[in-house]
Amino acid sequence: MPVHKKILENLNEAILLFDSALNLSYINTAGEVLFEDSARHLLGKPAKYLFASETALINDLKYSIDQNEGFFDPELTLMLAHKKITLSLSATPLLETPQAPEVLLELQQVDHHLRISKEEQLLAQENISRMLMRGFAHEIKNPLGGLRGAAQLLELELQDNDLKEYTQIIIEEADRMKVLMDKMLGPNKVPNKVALNIHEALERVRQLVQAETADSIKIIRDYDPSIPELMADKNQLIQAFLNIVRNATQAIQNTGEIILRTRIYRQMSIAGKRHKLAARIDIIDNGTGIKPELINQIFYPMITGRHDGTGLGLPISQSIINQYNGIIECTSTDKKTTFSIFLPVGNLND
Repeated sequence: MPVHKKILENLNEAILLFDSALNLSYINTAGEVLFEDSARHLLGKPAKYLFASETALINDLKYSIDQNEGFFDPELTLMLAHKKITLSLSATPLLETPQAPEVLLELQQVDHHLRISKEEQLLAQENISRMLMRGFAHEIKNPLGGLRGAAQLLELELQDNDLKEYTQIIIEEADRMKVLMDKMLGPNKVPNKVALNIHEALERVRQLVQAETADSIKIIRDYDPSIPELMADKNQLIQAFLNIVRNATQAIQNTGEIILRTRIYRQMSIAGKRHKLAARIDIIDNGTGIKPELINQIFYPMITGRHDGTGLGLPISQSIINQYNGIIECTSTDKKTTFSIFLPVGNLND
């Protein structure tokens, strides 16, 4: 590979080159990440394919080639890959040969630093959550053991079976609380990491949830088969995904749909660390959404929008994914909630 291409491939900003007919002739790795698609699929596509709803930008690109004039917008909001993104955009016409002019487009996410800040906040939340849960669980588990033991001794002394029913209630509730505390403490076994196709875990979750909902909720699969295997504990990932998908079914309530989408990213930064390859798993539902006042707190323990919820599912999922140097992010409106799970691929066996 020529040196200039090596440089372009390792830039953080997206570089796109269009020919005189505004067909894409080059896109670097950062561009593939930005458009959530591969160069093999995008090369040769017209600009209107990449910027489908951006007529003004396409007209500006045409003008740039025709008049040999560049343009720059430090803060332009575009719809790319089904999401709204704020970009710094620079277009430069290239006239090496007058018969075949080209235009070079440089795109840098202005809101990229906001995502990094959000990731740092989520990691801080997870650390606080872990400390809170462990401290709280240990404080509760110690007296629970004594409470259960005292109830058992009392039951042995009682002759009246009606009274023994009360001691059984105490024992059963103590056991139930112990199970809850164990959940708060998280997995206590060493992960059994094996080479795993991420879709195996997602398919298991889909089957479980589909059986629970009796087909009242439609689960749509949109998988990227190019995602390589990673080293992970299958049961842990199933638990992490299942907690989120079950939350989605409860948000939908009666009928609706859940989308399970996977994509592979190259040169992806997760929590400030750059990874050569990363898998993105989106769990999308069209339920009632998450209340705005809760959206920044959902990964804290005991925070829930349901009267019968424990508020432990999402913190546990975040804790599991963090073990694999990944992170979970969430966006929500009143009709669409997306949980995005980012997992590095290639260094999970470290």
